[in-house]
Amino acid sequence: MRQYKINEIYYTIQGEGYYTGTPAVFVRFSSCNLACPWCDTNHLSGDLMTAGEIVKKVTSLWPSRTENPVVVLTGGEPALQTDDELIQALHAIKAFIAIETNGTREIPEGIDWVTCSPKPDSSLRIKYADEVKVVFDGKTDPELWRKEIQAQNWFLQPLDNGKSANISENVEYILTHPSWHLSLQTHKMIGIK
Repeated sequence: MRQYKINEIYYTIQGEGYYTGTPAVFVRFSSCNLACPWCDTNHLSGDLMTAGEIVKKVTSLWPSRTENPVVVLTGGEPALQTDDELIQALHAIKAFIAIETNGTREIPEGIDWVTCSPKPDSSLRIKYADEVKVVFDGKTDPELWRKEIQAQNWFLQPLDNGKSANISENVEYILTHPSWHLSLQTHKMIGIK
């Protein structure tokens, strides 16, 4: 039986991007194929879980029996482990499945919402996302990603390097490129996970 290395599973609100403010169960996978210095995942820790165990945990955390769960697959890089078996198990409980990926790996069909957060010097394998969320460092022109991927929603997110975020640079860029929207890590601003 397939097992997935899971860093943690928790219930909170989505803090960034298109669905900011939406309650969701986050399934955080361990391991990644990139080494972003701002990443908040401990890639060395994690528990091996089957798809059934993941679904059981998601169900135990979701408070409503009348509303379908919203599940966000994140990491690390969830596309390294997410497969048809897990997607089918989550859809069996009528979950709305979102994935937050760096886009460097193919993703299985059946995911309801794809957020691609491309990283500098990486090559995208996916060609469409529902939203693109670029961590903007003020150096690399985000418009370059429009040649690589199609999306309906384009977000810039300030680089939070633990010292300060470059919010003003993001705002200035968006004001001169109005097809972009600002994504702030509101969960950090209000002190929740």
